[in-house]
Amino acid sequence: MSISSEKRKELKKNFDVIREKMAELLRVHRNEYALMRHGEIIEFYSSWQDAYKTGKKFYDDDLFSVQKISDQPVDLGVFSRAFNYR
Repeated sequence: MSISSEKRKELKKNFDVIREKMAELLRVHRNEYALMRHGEIIEFYSSWQDAYKTGKKFYDDDLFSVQKISDQPVDLGVFSRAFNYR
């Protein structure tokens, strides 16, 4: 699977922002999922699937990511794009 350099930059930017804000986010949003775009948190969701479906609905260019708010940060990298939710 190939991923564009633009998508790679988006994933890295979003991951870096979440990592920087994780301590404060854990207090209120632990185990929720953040829908992110261009380094900004758009909204929080209780499931990965809901966040992903919303991202697909509103961002035709696929430049968004979903990050779990957890003390065990996980960078899914390319896999986050490879997941096909139906």
